[in-house]
Amino acid sequence: MDTPRGSRMFNVNVDFDLGRSGEKAARFLGTGRYLAIQTGIVIVWIFLNVVAVNLRWDPYPFILLNLAFSTQAAYAAPLILLAQNRQDDRDRVSLEEDRSRAQQTKADTEFLARELASLRIAVGEVATRDYLRRELDEIKALLEQATGQPTATPKKARKKAAARVQDDSGTPEVPDLDT
Repeated sequence: MDTPRGSRMFNVNVDFDLGRSGEKAARFLGTGRYLAIQTGIVIVWIFLNVVAVNLRWDPYPFILLNLAFSTQAAYAAPLILLAQNRQDDRDRVSLEEDRSRAQQTKADTEFLARELASLRIAVGEVATRDYLRRELDEIKALLEQATGQPTATPKKARKKAAARVQDDSGTPEVPDLDT
């Protein structure tokens, strides 16, 4: 806002990226369409210079046609090299990103492996349901030996508990003994 705009009439701003234009040209030079167009031009050129007597601008050795091909080759080769260099730069950047991503993935994998190992160690120290059942069965067997009377099985114990505990509707409320 503080700076005057100046004259728009002579303010020419051309953003010409030679690399991008070179890549487009190199891509076009490698297509079948280009080969078909070039072949058509050469056939018409030769036909007009051999058959049409009044339109001969380049007689038989076709020196002007050779000059055109040499000029085209002189510009096509550097454009192709420019496109290859830009592609190499993009590939280098992509490779660096892939390396950093691979390093991060490796670090994450190693971290998860360490966490998994620590969880396995921690789970190994926790009492499991089977361990508790086995211990309770041993205690039950010891009680039966000491008293000489069989103890109630879990199903019988649930039925006795359900008979003792009833709600207002008269239906038995079964306590959850598994938890």
